[in-house]
Amino acid sequence: MDNRHNGKVALVTGGSRGLGKGICKILAERGATVIVNYAYNSTDAEQTVAEIRSSGGNAFAVQANITEEAEVARLMAEIEKSCGASVDILVNNATGPQPNISLEESTWNDYLDQLLFFVKAPLLLTQAVLPAMKSKGWGRIIHIGSEVVQIGNVDMAHYVTAKAAMIGMTRSWANTVGPWGITVNLVAPGWIPVERHADANVAALEHYQSGLPLGHVGVPGDIGSAVTFLASDEGRFITGQQLSVNGGNTFGM
Repeated sequence: MDNRHNGKVALVTGGSRGLGKGICKILAERGATVIVNYAYNSTDAEQTVAEIRSSGGNAFAVQANITEEAEVARLMAEIEKSCGASVDILVNNATGPQPNISLEESTWNDYLDQLLFFVKAPLLLTQAVLPAMKSKGWGRIIHIGSEVVQIGNVDMAHYVTAKAAMIGMTRSWANTVGPWGITVNLVAPGWIPVERHADANVAALEHYQSGLPLGHVGVPGDIGSAVTFLASDEGRFITGQQLSVNGGNTFGM
């Protein structure tokens, strides 16, 4: 086991499935105690915890609606109780439904639904973990964004807009908390098939894959590896950045 994160507590929101699960497992493999946050499905969360523990890692599942301030406060209290320590690594990964909605049919509430997960929740969580990170003089905040910001997917403007906002937060927060040894970065995955894509159009996926320079789609562990690097001491001089992890599907900003 790579022990680069020994002694660190990592909170991964939406950690029970998909990309979140992959991130949790890689962080645990590197020695972090991982908090698998979930909203509703305790079965998936406990399964993720069981898989981590069976591989020699340490993890706890904690339910919380991270879009609510009181729930975030309870989440932090439960982490302190379970781990006896505060959060060192925060991974803002949780997401809600991502429906396709035409511009003509979009409402302000459709945009707010996305902003709840990609702006409000990261804000509440970051405010909750900052005091301890500042006290330690060390911390890692990592947002999970998306390549859609560069692509501008049709009928997804509500989702694209909210993901774009995460880039602005990343840059501003990096400038704000840098003096305390805290880095803030964003990992932007491409289309990585997970549970939520079970009904995805096969032809669409094959078309997407055919356009990738590497010729194949990624797996959740690819995102986990990128997160783990940015969360490590090796990534200490990287902050305010977007890292695209999409097989070369997009270039630059």
